[in-house]
Amino acid sequence: MARIETDPKQRIKQSAAEIGFDCVGFSNADLPGTVRERLMRFLELGRHGTMEWLENRAEQRTHPQSLWPDAQSVIMLGLNYGPGHDPLEVLQQKSNGVISVYAQNRDYHDLIKKKLKRLARQIAEDHNVEVKVFVDTAPVMEKPLAARAGLGWQGKHTNLVSREFGSWLFLGAIFTTLKLDRDSPETDHCGSCSNCLDICPTDAFPAPYQLDAQRCISYLTIEHPGPIPHEFRKAMGNRIYGCDDCLAVCPWNKFASDAKETALHAREELREPALSELAILDDAAFRAFFSGSPIKRTGRDRFIRNVLIAIGNSGDERLINAAETLLEDESPIVRGAAIWALSQLSPTRLNELRSKAHHETDATVLDEWSRAN
Repeated sequence: MARIETDPKQRIKQSAAEIGFDCVGFSNADLPGTVRERLMRFLELGRHGTMEWLENRAEQRTHPQSLWPDAQSVIMLGLNYGPGHDPLEVLQQKSNGVISVYAQNRDYHDLIKKKLKRLARQIAEDHNVEVKVFVDTAPVMEKPLAARAGLGWQGKHTNLVSREFGSWLFLGAIFTTLKLDRDSPETDHCGSCSNCLDICPTDAFPAPYQLDAQRCISYLTIEHPGPIPHEFRKAMGNRIYGCDDCLAVCPWNKFASDAKETALHAREELREPALSELAILDDAAFRAFFSGSPIKRTGRDRFIRNVLIAIGNSGDERLINAAETLLEDESPIVRGAAIWALSQLSPTRLNELRSKAHHETDATVLDEWSRAN
């Protein structure tokens, strides 16, 4: 028999804390029309790039109950993944790659989903209600819902900002048939600050609270399937998976703390990996090295493409051989990136190799050769 609780929200907060969540808030199962307007404008302008999944289920995203008509409330959970180091420091170590903080250990989806399921079971047992859990795998707009539930506000960089945890919160959602009073939304505390907009290497913010994903390094290194557009290659620097610049400079991070969850602490080999070691990964080695990591889903070829862009930006002549070896890679996007990397490190060596190269029929590689000569 379900236990009778006089304050179900307090009981849920207590259970969430025991399971390891750092914050919890409550919203009803809807979103204001302004959220839909912003999303539709984003899509109309084509700022989602190749992320067709955003467009395909746009209406569902802006109407939470369309996922589950019986849902009465949404419980938003946050898990702090604050880093124990300054993510911007490794940008100066040009022969090492920069991996976004969230991807420096296990895939957070798996970790959070286990916690969500455990909490959801507890809620279902305590209150004799139905529940469903979501963590970035369904058309759920976690950030607007989290803002509506009082966990923080969407800053000028469009990410959630918390007064307690700064920019470092993973989000998960539990939809339930349990009717819960909604928490008050957090006030926007960005004020006149524009740090996140000013630091962006590729000018991916057309205006405050607007993002053009096609210019965002996170999109380019993770979602973009083809060659990196030439206009962004220099700006990428040594960022090989994601970008934390706009998150790391937020003044609210001064209140943030290191992640309590040890599974979110950086693996030492992913904190500042040597580009020379990453460049030699074939598909099997890539899969083994990134087992359990979100990086694995990007695929070896796309990842090595990113590594080669970083090699080209490194100015380190010791990496010439790594780029030269990948000129013979099976993947056209890897070969194309290798040509560019060599054109930056040693144009003379590239010209020598050009005369020996086999005739290329792939348009991607032909374009790189023509640009390099």
